[in-house]
Amino acid sequence: MEKLKYACNGKWLDSKTDKWMDVYDPSTGEVIAQAPCCTKEELQAVLDAAQAAYKTWSKTPVIARTQILYKFRDLVIKNMEELTKTVAREHGKVWAEAEGDLLKVKEPVELACGVASLMQGESLMETSSGYDSVLIREPIGVFGGIVPFNFPAMIPFGWMTPLCIATGNCIVLKSSSTTPMTSIRLLELLMEAGLPPGVVSVITTDRTVGDLMLTSPIIKGICFVGTTGVGLQVYSKAAAHGKRVQAQCEAKNHALVMNDAHLERTAMGIINSAFGCAGERCMALPTVAAQEGIHDKLVERIVANAKALKIGCAYDKSSQLGPVVNKKHMDNILKWIDIGVKEGARLVLDGRGVKVPGLENGFFIGPTIFDNVTEDMSIGRDEIFGPVLAIKKVKTFDEGVALINNNPFANGAVIYTSSGLYARNFSLQIDGGMVGINVGIPVPVGMFPFSGHKQSFFGDLHCLGKDGVRFFTESKVITSTWFDEDAATKKVDTWDGSVGGR
Repeated sequence: MEKLKYACNGKWLDSKTDKWMDVYDPSTGEVIAQAPCCTKEELQAVLDAAQAAYKTWSKTPVIARTQILYKFRDLVIKNMEELTKTVAREHGKVWAEAEGDLLKVKEPVELACGVASLMQGESLMETSSGYDSVLIREPIGVFGGIVPFNFPAMIPFGWMTPLCIATGNCIVLKSSSTTPMTSIRLLELLMEAGLPPGVVSVITTDRTVGDLMLTSPIIKGICFVGTTGVGLQVYSKAAAHGKRVQAQCEAKNHALVMNDAHLERTAMGIINSAFGCAGERCMALPTVAAQEGIHDKLVERIVANAKALKIGCAYDKSSQLGPVVNKKHMDNILKWIDIGVKEGARLVLDGRGVKVPGLENGFFIGPTIFDNVTEDMSIGRDEIFGPVLAIKKVKTFDEGVALINNNPFANGAVIYTSSGLYARNFSLQIDGGMVGINVGIPVPVGMFPFSGHKQSFFGDLHCLGKDGVRFFTESKVITSTWFDEDAATKKVDTWDGSVGGR
């Protein structure tokens, strides 16, 4: 049994904990490693090392910082096959999805490699007579990253790390104990690329110890991805201790399917969005509101396409739907399916009891589809985070928009239509932070922010894009004047040049 280590000051150390957390291969149900529940003292040592590293790293020229990221990008590409298998093996994503998780590391790294231009400030000469003002952007310090299980590559080493360190900060990643092996390997590659000790650290521990990051004066900001309940607590506690926070939380994304939508292409898009990554992503599409005229045919096509999905081992490249991450999560999803039945929704495709030959102990749930879901049913309102699709029926465009906006979560929303008018009105009227027009997973590329709304996000600046650069930097404005001997003897104005135009 492999006992995983944690990273502190550029070294991989054995934890002195007596508590270890199992890491599973979801395809087989076997324990493949154990992650340490690191102690408070070990986490404190990691924070101290990061604080010490910041003193040098923040003064390292930005071009030198990004050159390390260039090398890291190349190493990710070089080791893509190995990394993809690691993601698939510890998480359960099928091969193409696991590879996509890594590609969403490469993309933000490429964005961060150009951070020199994004960090450029502003200047204005003669703001007042003889006075000039310059705005610069500076790093802030050490950040903490609290990482969920569902994207072990993209979230810690795409959303959190690249812009953070490119702008001159350090980061301590509290990796998910469920899927820590990918983060460990990616940090090894970042070290190989020349990253100095302490700039990025990876540690696994429980929430009790991890809460130290929310209160420690060393940590200046927190990046969190997880459930809304925990995210709100993280946001409240960290903000109360003077930290800036990005808390990406739950979702219940909806698609509105209009009568004029392209039936087959829409059904394919919904299948991909609802059941990709076994539904374990905050940009999944677990709910569809179909207009009456297309509803029955759409349900028929979705069910037919879902039945055709090949369920199998995550690292079998022919598999189209893999297992969920562990037995605990599988049992929770199965409870949700039971709830849907009790609530009176029509179960048109039942994914319970799926067995893959040779992998009978794997954590598999087949695609599950409920029809006739109404607004009073929790399966159509709350996040399930599994391969479960709820289909609702609406009469009009306005009814569909109102239904979607009534949900407390607002990561994304999608419309399938052939009408430019419907598409435009949907974009303007919907509350979702990311909108898809005939796009089932409207996750933007890294140049744009991942911008959830309402109870899907707590904070002010989103991850990635220009928001991400602003989150990891602080602006400083420098006003200056220079004077000769005659000017030095003149009376100083009350505002000393800070009133423009005087």
